[in-house]
Amino acid sequence: MHQMYKKELLDVFAKIGSKTDMDTFLSAILSPSEYQDIIFRLQIVKLLQQGLPQREIAEKLGVSIAKVTHGSRELQSKKNGFKKIFKLYYESGF
Repeated sequence: MHQMYKKELLDVFAKIGSKTDMDTFLSAILSPSEYQDIIFRLQIVKLLQQGLPQREIAEKLGVSIAKVTHGSRELQSKKNGFKKIFKLYYESGF
């Protein structure tokens, strides 16, 4: 059942056609702190990709070193979810 719900959520995300609609949707389904966490996770990974040290990233963004370490582990993950997104959006001139 969980996979069915996950697929439905992914289908909803895939059909959202504008940044405004995406912001409205994310603001509705996430708490403000959850939304902020997602925003910072992306920034953490971007800064890690640029080669900034973890402590410097934590200080710059005002987040815990544990959050930065989590981002670092995700970048090293075999799933490569962050790497795929970076290749699609950031390396292609997004």
